[in-house]
Amino acid sequence: MSVTPHVSVLSTQYLDQYCSSCAAPAAETGLKRCPKCKTVYYCNQECQNRDWAWHKRECSALQKWAASAPSHEVSVPGDAVRCLGRILWGWQKEGLDSEWAREIRMMQSNRSSLQSSSFESHTHLAHSLVRYLCVSSPGELEPYGLNSAGDLVDLISRFTTNTFTLTSFSLTPIGICIAPTVAFANHSCDPNAVIVFPRTPGSSATKEPLLNLIALRDIPAGKEIRIAYVDTTLPKQIRHKELRETYSFTCQCRVCTRQVAVDPRESLWCPKNCGGTCPLPTEENNISRCTKCKATVTNVDAVLDAVRVGQEALEKATSLQFKDPAKAQQLTTNIIPILASAGVTPSSYPLLAMTHLHQELLIAALSASLSQESLDEAIRTAAKYSAGLQSLLPKGHPVRAVALGELGKLLAVDEPAPPTDPAQASKFPPSGPARLKLAYESLVRAHEELLIGFGKVNQGGFIGKDVREAIIRLERELGVWTTGVKNTLEDTMLAQRANASR
Repeated sequence: MSVTPHVSVLSTQYLDQYCSSCAAPAAETGLKRCPKCKTVYYCNQECQNRDWAWHKRECSALQKWAASAPSHEVSVPGDAVRCLGRILWGWQKEGLDSEWAREIRMMQSNRSSLQSSSFESHTHLAHSLVRYLCVSSPGELEPYGLNSAGDLVDLISRFTTNTFTLTSFSLTPIGICIAPTVAFANHSCDPNAVIVFPRTPGSSATKEPLLNLIALRDIPAGKEIRIAYVDTTLPKQIRHKELRETYSFTCQCRVCTRQVAVDPRESLWCPKNCGGTCPLPTEENNISRCTKCKATVTNVDAVLDAVRVGQEALEKATSLQFKDPAKAQQLTTNIIPILASAGVTPSSYPLLAMTHLHQELLIAALSASLSQESLDEAIRTAAKYSAGLQSLLPKGHPVRAVALGELGKLLAVDEPAPPTDPAQASKFPPSGPARLKLAYESLVRAHEELLIGFGKVNQGGFIGKDVREAIIRLERELGVWTTGVKNTLEDTMLAQRANASR
């Protein structure tokens, strides 16, 4: 199933990196900026013209917002405000009684069960929206179909409950969107379907961004399609907190209700190194034993401290990822060994999330300074992240498939200074032909999973195309290596025969 969202907007930090019409990444020639608001960008004149029916009112609102902003840092309203603005202007554009408007009003509102923790954010969003629309009294909201404060609260509740993350073809979150038809899908922490934006090779920009609902496995007739509203790699306590605060329900899926000895999202390696795992201790239950050899975790306080410090560092490093990436990388570099030395497994929170962030920071830094050491560190980190996902996500899940593809592409990068010491060459990652072989195997596996997670009909999406091309390049390179080795062996044998005949 594929649909074009009713409304989509980019996050502020990506406004100058992606097209505000089709959400395509900037080409080498760059993007075309709106000359009036100087805030949104487009691929070309065609995309700009197509978006003008939506951007016309938005353009004026953005200019007025910027003119009254106290500083440059807040000169552009957040994506939620801009998305709500487009919804209301869409109601006027399409008509309050249009099917387009009715579909949005049919989305579920959790106004009656709104959590107290959401009051402040909803109130702030309402005030920001009123300012963005440049209205000064409740009566001025009537042309938008909002006849009371309750109508405004309902709109915001429907918006927060039914918003989807807009992602790039490689799953980078770049904005938000509203797609009422898909919003009817319910939640499960073990979803049988996922939402992706594959950007299928050859697809028309007029249909993008195109939201795809992809089945991860066969779904029998009559069985409900379920997606994940939250990150399912997070521990149950965090998942439930997010679901209660945003969606006002407690998940009762089989992942949340079944009893397991150890949840890989919250686990430690056996203190006796038997290969088994232990449940992560908590303040309430600090007794933890290995499920295999029954050894007891004795350094509970150290483990709890490491996890607490890791959670705080993850939050801090995430906030610094784009503002101060060097500082963020310093945090991840320092904290990951602390979590690992405490015995936290690669699939556990916060180590898995910290490893992923560290990988993103390392890859971003490679373009500025590529060395053998930095490349190998990025590969090791990508391998740990991919391994951590294996025990949490099913085969074909797009997050798992993309991670495997990233690992394969890193392994395929030309080595700046291959090790000459045999002792170094035997460590991970391997060097020379062995590295290329591992890259090839990783990319082949990634492509198989991308065809599931992004859809066979989409050929695995744009990233599937990218991986296919990388596989073809590696096949050629491995063929050159094989031919070279064969020729060397033949030359050696000929030389030996010549020497023997003398």
